[in-house]
Order: sequence, then C-alpha cells, then structure tokens
Amino acid sequence: MMTFRSVVRAAAAGVFAIGLAATVAGQGSRVPVPKVSPMPVTAQSYPFAAMDHQMIPFDLAGAGYVEEEFLVSGTANVYDWDANRVLKTVTPNLPYTTRILLRRPRNASAFSGAVFVEPMYPPRRWDWAMMWGYLRDGMIARGDAWVGVTMPGPPVAGLKRFDAGRYASLAFANPKPDEPCPGTQNKSDTETGLRWDALSQVAALLKSSDAGRPLAGMRVGAVYLTVQGGDEEVYMNAIQPVAKIYDGFLARAPFTLTAINRCAAAPAATDPRSAVHNVGVPVVAVAGEGDLVNTYVSRRDDSDAKEDRYRLYEMAGAGHIDRFAYLGFPSFADQEKAGNAQGTVEWPFAAPCTPPVKLMDESVLRIGYDIALDALDNWVRKNVTPKRAPRVETSPATGRPAFTVVADEHGNARGGVRTPYIDVPVAKFVVSSPGPGNCPEIGHTERFEPARLQQLYGSFDGYAAKVRASIAKLTADGWLTKANARRLTKELIDDEQARWK
Repeated sequence: MMTFRSVVRAAAAGVFAIGLAATVAGQGSRVPVPKVSPMPVTAQSYPFAAMDHQMIPFDLAGAGYVEEEFLVSGTANVYDWDANRVLKTVTPNLPYTTRILLRRPRNASAFSGAVFVEPMYPPRRWDWAMMWGYLRDGMIARGDAWVGVTMPGPPVAGLKRFDAGRYASLAFANPKPDEPCPGTQNKSDTETGLRWDALSQVAALLKSSDAGRPLAGMRVGAVYLTVQGGDEEVYMNAIQPVAKIYDGFLARAPFTLTAINRCAAAPAATDPRSAVHNVGVPVVAVAGEGDLVNTYVSRRDDSDAKEDRYRLYEMAGAGHIDRFAYLGFPSFADQEKAGNAQGTVEWPFAAPCTPPVKLMDESVLRIGYDIALDALDNWVRKNVTPKRAPRVETSPATGRPAFTVVADEHGNARGGVRTPYIDVPVAKFVVSSPGPGNCPEIGHTERFEPARLQQLYGSFDGYAAKVRASIAKLTADGWLTKANARRLTKELIDDEQARWK
C-alpha cells in the first residue's frame, strides 16, 4: 500500500496531471487559478438561493454581510483511483463553468480571514446549502466568509430551469455523451468527475492575489472545505494529498464515499479507502448520535500526528436532520421554478412521519459545528491542538446496527459531547422517527410531563440554577462558545420559563 509520502512522490514524478500554474499561497499547491467574472443582480435576475429570496427570511445585511455571485471557468481532469488510493488521470483538460455564491463581511476589518467552501448538496435537484444552515450564526459571529459551489448533475439543470439566461453558460460537459460507460448502457451528457478540480481551483482562486478575485482587498488566512455527503471524503482521501490546496476540513458525518467519476462505482463502506487518515491537514468531524448507524463502522481514534490530525465530535441527542439543515432553502416560488418544491416551511417533505413529528428545534448539532469552527481554525492558524471528546457510549449488539447506545435514566445518551439539553433535560431526545422518506434520519423530542419536571428540579428556579451551572461549566471547559452560552441562557431559561406556568 502506498504511504502518504509515496503518493506525494508519485505526484511530483508526474503520475497525476492536476495541472501547473503559478504557486498559490497555502501549502505549496500548484493548482491553476480559474477565470472568474461577477454576475450582476437585478430585480428580474438574481442568484438562486440568494439570502433575500429564502424560505426562512434572514437579514444578511443587518448582520454586516454582503452576498455576491460569480461565474468560475477552467479546465479539469477526470480521475480514477485504486484500492491503494493511487490517483490517475482518465481524461485531461476538459472545460467546465460553474457558479459560486459568496457571503462575506461587508468590511475587511470584520473579516476573520477564514473561508469555508461548501459544494452545495444535490438531492433536491437544485443547490441546497445545508452546511450554511448549521454554520451561519457561528460563522457570522466569527466574521468568516462562506462560498457555495454548484456541482455537476441535476443542480445545473435546476439552475437553468430557474433562470435560463442567467445560468446558460454552466456546464460540466461529457465530451463523449453517446458513449456508454464500460459494461453498461449508461450514457450522460455530464461528467461528474470534473467537480474535483473545480473545487481545487475555487480554493486557488480564493487564495490568489488576482485583482478581480472574490474577496479582493481582504486578507485570506485559510480556506476550508465542508459539505454534507460523501464528496468531502473522496476529496480528502484522493485529491487533497496531491492538490494540497485546502488548509483543513470540517467534515459532516456520516462518511460514505461517492463515485470519483461518472463511470466509476462508489466504494463500499468496507472499502479501505473509506477510512479518513493521512489527509495531511487537520480534519474535524461532527456526527450526531443519529449518525452512528452509519459512522459506527468507520469510528477511529483521534490523532495529533502531523499528517493525520483528526478529531471527531459525537453530539449526544442529535439526529441526522433537524430544522437548521433547511435554513438555506430558497423560497418555495424559486424551488418551484427550479423544478422541485415539497411540503411547507415547517415540514419541507412530501409526506409526514407516522405519527407526525416536528423538526427538532434544539440546536444540538449546531453547537457541535460552532465548537468545530473554532477548533479547526485554531488548529490550522494558531497551532492550538483541540481537546478530545469522549465518544457516545455504546454496547455491542447483534444484527444491524451492531451496537446499542447506552442511555441514562432519562433515556438520553451517555458520553459524547455534552450540552445543557442533555445534562439538564426537559425532554427525551429521540434521534430517529418512524415513517417514509427521511423520517428514520429525523430526530424529535418527547417533553417530560410537569410532574416529572417537578420531581427532577422542584421548581423552575431549581431548573434554571442547574442550567446556568451547566452552561458555565461547559463554557469554561471549551465545549460551548460564548455566543452559544448567551443563546442557550435565553432559550433554556428565558424562553422556557413560560412553559412552566
């Protein structure tokens, strides 16, 4: 098996054809800087998923931020990789054009220097900025910039349905659309394998000194990749050791590899390539308790080794999906134009669970991401090694899943990253719901009866005192940001008080 150093030596010898350009500031990367052009905004033509056309309104300008959209064009290779993670070029230098959506502080003085790049999620057949929903408040509190990138496949068609003129040039074209993949009849006019170099080149663009680049006039200190889905793991394990362009990764579990090109098969969960290791830059991963059904098999120890810096934060009580995943949804009118609108603002799905539940309002998973933002950026730019967190407690079981979560006397998980929701509970946190579609991934809460709350805390004042103590301890121990401490004080004490009357 090739080691990380042997992979890098192979790259230097020319086994990979990622392309040469002027060295971009970062880790000595030689990724080409793509062409970029700003996209004007009018009342009739505006970016898909623009903040002023959201399903759930948010005042970006009031937060001191601006939004800009750009076309990005370049040439990209199509790659394949073998079981030893050796990367090879299948087809070189194919043209592509994508779009990026940038949200940044209005003033350079408010910019933290950290940029988080998110390949937008495709299941709705249009651009879904899922990670923006989880990271939004934490990034704004820190002064970070966010860049959403359109990926090849259904989202491109969705954008063209939304505004054919604005997005006419978007393309990840397959040069041989009438040629089926070997051994199949599968044909496509899109080459999904172009997305890897496109992501590398977006990072190179953000780090470049070009006058017309996004974030021109602002000092970029680090560029990170984050995404829901398996693209990030493929990038970390296959592309980053060669491209060496991203400074770190904020990973959204579970880890499931996607296909590296349109004709390749997605590696199985048991494939050795599925283990995240030797990425070369820090990786901080966040998993909800509800993700354990998929992440249990890939659990690994944290590491401080230079080429294998890794942390995993498992959030007790968090399901895979809660309402924060949908904060970046476009308006229903824009969803309909793009070809797929479902449900309501409160329940953005085609069918309810059985029995119906509401999306979890408690921001358990979001707390984990806020911790991870600080941990990753401090590890990369300040060389501050982050704390390690205990895993959610499990015991072996037969069948699937091969474990059970060890519960406390309230029915909530033991271990993991703790929050006041779990340590001073007013509800049982259920991380999966029965029903169709996404329901098994959707968490919900079962609030305790008043008599039980009285038994646990005696009075609201007794409850509030325990919440304040929990918030103070978690903040002092580094498991709550100051912004989250303030928000939880309001949410769990001020807002909760009315429910005790």
